[in-house]
Amino acid sequence: MKPELLSPAGSFECLKAVIEAGCDAVYLGGKSFSARSFATNFNNEELVEAIKYAHLYGVKVYVTVNTLVYEKEVDSFIEYLDFLHQNNVDAILVQDIGMLHLIRSIFPNLEIHASTQMHIHNIESAKLMKKIGVKRVVLARETPLELVKEIKKIGIDVETFVHGALCVSYSGQCLMSSLIGGRSGNRGSCVGCCRLKYDLKINDKIVYKDKYVLSMRDLNTVKDIGKLIDAGIDSLKIEGRTKRPEYSYLVTKIYRKAIDNYIKYKDVKISKKDEMDLLEIFNRTFTKGYILNDNDVINNYRPNHVGLEIGKVIYSNNGAVKIKLSNYLNKLDGIRFINDDIGLTITNMKVNGKNVDKAYKNDIVEIYLDKKVKIDSIVVRTTNYMRNLEIEKEMKERTRKVKLTCNGNFINNEKIYLSLSDGQNVVDVLSDYVVEEAKTSVTTKDDIINRINKLGDTVYIINTFDLNVSDNIFVPNKIINDLKRDLVNKLNDKRLYEIPYKRCEYCFEKMDFKKERNVNYLINDIKSYKNIECHNLILKENIYDKISYTRKVLKLNNVIINHKDYDNYLLVSELGGVNKYKNFYTDYTLNVVNSYSVYFLHLMGAKCVTLSLEMNDDDILDLIEAYRNRYNSNPNLEIMVYGRELVMTIKYDLLFGNDKGYLIDRFGNEFPIRKEDGLTKIYNYKVKDLPYKEKYFDMGINNIRYEL
Repeated sequence: MKPELLSPAGSFECLKAVIEAGCDAVYLGGKSFSARSFATNFNNEELVEAIKYAHLYGVKVYVTVNTLVYEKEVDSFIEYLDFLHQNNVDAILVQDIGMLHLIRSIFPNLEIHASTQMHIHNIESAKLMKKIGVKRVVLARETPLELVKEIKKIGIDVETFVHGALCVSYSGQCLMSSLIGGRSGNRGSCVGCCRLKYDLKINDKIVYKDKYVLSMRDLNTVKDIGKLIDAGIDSLKIEGRTKRPEYSYLVTKIYRKAIDNYIKYKDVKISKKDEMDLLEIFNRTFTKGYILNDNDVINNYRPNHVGLEIGKVIYSNNGAVKIKLSNYLNKLDGIRFINDDIGLTITNMKVNGKNVDKAYKNDIVEIYLDKKVKIDSIVVRTTNYMRNLEIEKEMKERTRKVKLTCNGNFINNEKIYLSLSDGQNVVDVLSDYVVEEAKTSVTTKDDIINRINKLGDTVYIINTFDLNVSDNIFVPNKIINDLKRDLVNKLNDKRLYEIPYKRCEYCFEKMDFKKERNVNYLINDIKSYKNIECHNLILKENIYDKISYTRKVLKLNNVIINHKDYDNYLLVSELGGVNKYKNFYTDYTLNVVNSYSVYFLHLMGAKCVTLSLEMNDDDILDLIEAYRNRYNSNPNLEIMVYGRELVMTIKYDLLFGNDKGYLIDRFGNEFPIRKEDGLTKIYNYKVKDLPYKEKYFDMGINNIRYEL
């Protein structure tokens, strides 16, 4: 099976670039509800144009609406989805579980893909997605290929990332940007706390000082793309909606080549130049990623583009720097001295005392720099001026065409018949004009082919003709042109397909919960337990059997690969548990921020729903009021009022085999790090302690939670 190559389009220029480079589908965002709010993105008019442009080339368009949606935004969210559906978007990517359920209810013909922000990382969560009508899951980047194969077996389409930036935390499980910086990754505004410098303290010792200990390498699977193809992955996704068009074009082009070569030859046939191009266009150093069991994922030297090594400094004094080149160097290239972290653009350079525009491997090139750099400092090229010009030229040529077959009859004394086929669609036309015998000028078969083949700036090229043409006939050029124009318009109409639009009423059943005023405690270790009296005592598995209590709740992890069978009352922290278990309530890691999510989780069996840590009092009041008005009943809700919030869940062993440590930011704040169930968990540096805790009972919250 040949998988889909899915490319990012952060702007219309990027869209055209990746289509030219050979992608099968694009994903892009509008001005709202997109998890890359820093990308240029598309307004509504541009979205309509983008969908039409892509569809003419046979490229599918997926629109990202993969943020959490708050109560006051639901109406505008649904109207936006209505607009997308009516304008034939192929699918939407969704994070918010309540909005997913709502969309499936009211837009039955609209294809839904579960965003990686939904934290789908195990078989049970994929089963839940299939059960509620999701066509495709974008799996967590931490999912190994062996598990991907097992998820494929349940009969749901699978999409995985193959190239680009990686998040250090499981997507959808990172609150650091939100709780520390006030800009939520779940709302498309992540400020990239993981790309900052930190100290790492383990056993009271600073093991890293002022290093990028959370900054991930970039994913690059191009040489191993055959393993992903053989695993049956349906869509191979390139990350990069905030990248410039040259990046998107080049990466798409190289992955197109690798996929096609593997399908044809069982070998990706990637050249050394391709590898160098991927390094040079952008890299933070590369990893094959967790999907291919490569755990070397952190680059603690630099959080942005590293570039391609091109030489070393052999002399530096009085403004002159001499570099022994191991690769060529162009005038106007961008370079950086790694050991000194100094960058510049080459405006003048000399070889053997002469000004040159290009220097070559083994040349000693001299440049002027008003700073002294270290001898043996590695020099990297971060921008290849001439290569970028080549890429820009390629992007503008627009050589990608839809190949057509043309059939027809030009028979004397008969009407002209012509048809065009793109392999899926066939259009034809019968002229009013009757072919005449030539009196002076003869129209030959070659004349007809040349006239039909002039398709101008359309997306088409005819590579096969099958025409029956009588000898000694005459057909005016205008007749051929009119027939051709009619056929192209008909084929355009076919390729600009319409997805059947349908909008239904939202239906629900009543589920009412009585009003209560419960206080729950989560205990992380036995030392914290001092005969606390509470409604529910929430315990992790390592201490659950060591404490006797009437109403014990077993807290499950937010990352579970294989779900065990339990008879206990459970606190479920990820969607797989929602599908697997019966006697449970849900934790704040499910990111519930609206009444539709609460209703869906109650519908799935959740006895209580814990709200997102990102909500404020007004958000909570909006949710409760909307739930009561719509469902004419009360929800059963919990909020955390005291404790340290979980801000990151990381697969990488940040503690190097230790159980505890601290991440220290530039302000001296210490974030506790704990090893839990083989994962690295980072908690907020400050303890959450909401004032007037019991006011939440009056607001309509039934449960407040203390975490000790």
